[in-house]
Amino acid sequence: MFNFLKEKLKSWFKTSKTKVFESAQKPKVSDKTEEKAEEIVETKKEEKKVVKKEKKPEIKKVEEKIEEEEKGFFTKLKEKFEFKITSEYFDEIFSSLELILLENNVALEVVEKIKNDLKKELVGISIPKEKVEEEIKKALKISIESLLITEPLDLIEKIRNKQGTFVIVFFGINGSGKTTTIAKIAHLLQKNNISVVLAASDTFRAASIEQLTEHASKLGVKIIKSKYNADPASVAFDAIKHAQASGIKAVLIDTAGRMHTKSSLLKEMKKIIRVAKPDLKLFIGESITGNDATEQAQKFNEAVGIDAIILSKQDIDERGGTSLSVSYITGKPILYLGIGQKYNDLEIFDKNKIIASLGL
Repeated sequence: MFNFLKEKLKSWFKTSKTKVFESAQKPKVSDKTEEKAEEIVETKKEEKKVVKKEKKPEIKKVEEKIEEEEKGFFTKLKEKFEFKITSEYFDEIFSSLELILLENNVALEVVEKIKNDLKKELVGISIPKEKVEEEIKKALKISIESLLITEPLDLIEKIRNKQGTFVIVFFGINGSGKTTTIAKIAHLLQKNNISVVLAASDTFRAASIEQLTEHASKLGVKIIKSKYNADPASVAFDAIKHAQASGIKAVLIDTAGRMHTKSSLLKEMKKIIRVAKPDLKLFIGESITGNDATEQAQKFNEAVGIDAIILSKQDIDERGGTSLSVSYITGKPILYLGIGQKYNDLEIFDKNKIIASLGL
């Protein structure tokens, strides 16, 4: 996971360190400065002894002169081992990182945030030369951690704590893995002894009802469905009524997958929300589509107000831009990651694991 981006970042850390060293214009200091340090310090001590023998009115003036000379010497000595990254140096090293992030599907808005974060942490700060790469990496890690919104939303506990039926509506475009993810959630609930019914409210896409029906059959759960072009909200309503009458705890509602471009389907989606009154609205995005998935999530959020995100196909995402962007852009947490096609291939989102995958 994220191998491509990880390698790019690893290379950038080393290159940025080299560039900073090469471009840093520091006052020339003799290579023998360190060797002479002790000798000069001793000389200054002797000068101070002489000062003590001088007349009182002159003591302060001479001492100030000696202290100024000492300060200048040790400042130059310090510069030999430390330096400050200026705005110019920062812009030079960040330009290459910017390209790396963009080509790895990180949203432009997120790239700008990372730039501002790093600038705040690095520019004008004295850094020991041997710790340059470490400090840059640390600053990038802090910035990326701030992108990954995590909220204490335990789905299982949330469902168990609800009095009565818990309703979840799933959004996402065709091909994003939405129907398979619904089946994975149903399986997760079953493993936790939570009863489930599925609602085939995607009555637009050909074979969508059959696909969800097949999953329901394999899982051994009830599915409520109708014919194609039927009212999706009515199917959702029937599923909820069935759950309430049968004592089924959770209702998982599938929806049509072209909502982000079709205004008429957006109206249908809003109608489902009004009728179903869901406890949770989840967006399912395909992580490997990068900025497309981020844009889709943003549009669904604007239209119906999503509560959280599940990213599918995370196991084959070498770039990682969606994981770093979608949560920050929408302001919603990522709950789960799809890491395969089996029903058990659903992983709780862990931002520490994402950071580790990036080599930070």
